[in-house]
Amino acid sequence: MFTGLVTDLGRVRDVRRPPAGAADDARFVFDTAYDPASLSVGASVACSGACLTVVDVLDRGFAVDVSGETLSKTTLGAWEVGTRVNLERSLRMGDELGGHLVTGHVDGVAEIVACEAAGGSWRFAIAVPEQLAPYIASKGSVALDGVSLTVNDVAGSRFDVNIIAHTYDVTTFGQRRVGDRMNLEIDILARYVARQMEAAWPKSPT
Repeated sequence: MFTGLVTDLGRVRDVRRPPAGAADDARFVFDTAYDPASLSVGASVACSGACLTVVDVLDRGFAVDVSGETLSKTTLGAWEVGTRVNLERSLRMGDELGGHLVTGHVDGVAEIVACEAAGGSWRFAIAVPEQLAPYIASKGSVALDGVSLTVNDVAGSRFDVNIIAHTYDVTTFGQRRVGDRMNLEIDILARYVARQMEAAWPKSPT
């Protein structure tokens, strides 16, 4: 479990993909400012919103293995050496919950469709897959590339968020442009409310 508050802006140091015809998993090695003593094999780290397991702790970095399923359902399949990555270590009991509860389970891939300066911040318009749009509400929470954000406005399958200068500087938002894709996680509360409603009012058979 995570909070959506990024604690390091890492970088892909190496990508090891299997030869053609082999299993479609991959290994990523990340550069990070985290103290190696604060990481351990088996620990969970949110990497731009995807919860991944540390398989090796290195000097100024760590490695994770990523399944073909994750590569195909997130932006990770497009990552290459040099890609910047938002990092957050898992929440510990007693830690301050400054964002919102984030599981690290990516629900889909969103796309930036507009970005403009708004005073001292930046306003991003985000398009999401239609099947996820009902889970996003004005003043509700979402995680984009692992960053906890409050939704401003919703219109169909698009919504707006404001990125303050601090967040813009210490996360990958400072490098994002129109057309870029981001990992989206809907609010866990919205997911469970929708499931309860489905159970209470099942759809009539057609």
